[in-house]
Amino acid sequence: MPLARILARFQTDPSLRTRITAWERIPAREAEIAAWPETLDPRLPLALAARGIRQPYSHQARAAELALAGQHVLVVTPTASGKTLAYNLPVLHWLLNDPDARALYLFPTKALAQDQLQTLQELIDALHADISVAVYDGDTPKAHRKRIREQARIVLTNPDMLHTGILPHHTAWMAFFRGLRAVVIDEIHTYRGVFGSHVANVLRRLKRVASFYQDATPAQAPVQYLLASATIANPAAHAERLIEAPVALVARNGAPSGEKHFIFLNPPLVDRDLGLRRSNLLEAQQLGVTLLSEGVQTIFFARARMTAELLLTYLREGLERQGVRGVVVQGYRGGYLPRQRRAIERGLREGDIHGVVATNALELGVDIGQLQAAVLTGFPGTIASAWQQAGRAGRRGEVALAALIAGGNALDQYIIQHPDYFFGRSPEHALINPDNLVILVEHLRCAAFELPFRTGEDFGQFQFTEEVLAMLAEEGEVMQAGDRWF
Repeated sequence: MPLARILARFQTDPSLRTRITAWERIPAREAEIAAWPETLDPRLPLALAARGIRQPYSHQARAAELALAGQHVLVVTPTASGKTLAYNLPVLHWLLNDPDARALYLFPTKALAQDQLQTLQELIDALHADISVAVYDGDTPKAHRKRIREQARIVLTNPDMLHTGILPHHTAWMAFFRGLRAVVIDEIHTYRGVFGSHVANVLRRLKRVASFYQDATPAQAPVQYLLASATIANPAAHAERLIEAPVALVARNGAPSGEKHFIFLNPPLVDRDLGLRRSNLLEAQQLGVTLLSEGVQTIFFARARMTAELLLTYLREGLERQGVRGVVVQGYRGGYLPRQRRAIERGLREGDIHGVVATNALELGVDIGQLQAAVLTGFPGTIASAWQQAGRAGRRGEVALAALIAGGNALDQYIIQHPDYFFGRSPEHALINPDNLVILVEHLRCAAFELPFRTGEDFGQFQFTEEVLAMLAEEGEVMQAGDRWF
């Protein structure tokens, strides 16, 4: 196996050994298989068996079981562990058994929504079910939007589109909100800080609109939230803060994984007096040419668009100097047209593209196939992100390599010279504050536009709604008429 040979060579190469500050071997693990939940619609196991999935992993079965029992569920497992099936099972069960039921899927990026659209459509086709699924985002042609609003039973979108394109126009989505049965929120670890606080308020607005339409149909089952996250320090607390409801946590991973080697590389000093080191892009070029020329499909992560394009150029030039032919390396970042991104993702899955240089646009769980190595050019800023990027390698259970090549900045140098800090600590906490007034006031304006507030009505768990509305009324931002604010 080429990667095994390369790793053996790394261990005996004296020039490389002096630059390696840590070499962590993460052992392979076997799958934990479970039975399908007894309450699951029998059509789902049959359809999955036809696609080669005869039994679920333990976390998939447990998540589906809890959801079918009526609980909000959070699944926290590593990249490529099958979180998607964990929430698709209960959603499709509900939609198969209730023709009026609808589901809303929220993803942080357009690429992830497109990827999940394909996954869902393949499963629905295997079921031979009349369930329409569509992506509704900024790339959706205007000619298709009316049909999606009226006919789609599963809508995949992102928080920004929900904020600007769906909630303010909820009257055009009456049937969808009236039948809304499930809200799936993927990659919730990305919803932190100011961005996460905005998303929490968008979810408060979503709950108001859904309640408005569903209060007229008391027999409607309550909306359930199904969430998924990469590993963070406080997954359950973060999820409960985000949706303002208790969640059942499923954190025991049942998916198999191959052996992974995680290497820390520190470029050599070029000026000892000034403490200047060789560029980590040149180190990544050297390592990348070695991997790609041996047929190891590799993803390279860069911190910015400019460095991504520079590294792409370095790799192509390096392969050309070595006389390597037939190796295709592409870039992947924000700014590419949707059809370009889809073509690159497809090329990686099918093996036509051998290397890709990406920003964090590919950090999340887009299915890009069987990558054997991930090269991080610089610490991405958090331990959670570093593990996410490293998790892009070894997605199919084979031996994999992750390499972190430090930059010259103080943070990178601390991490690379103190590997125990990285390997011995849990990832960071995800923190949000939906009640931050700077953020909340803007969403109260939006919520009042969408539906009038009544006196005494709270906005989620915020307890001073009326006082803020009174302040907005004084400034002429909202109007008060009797017991209503609009």
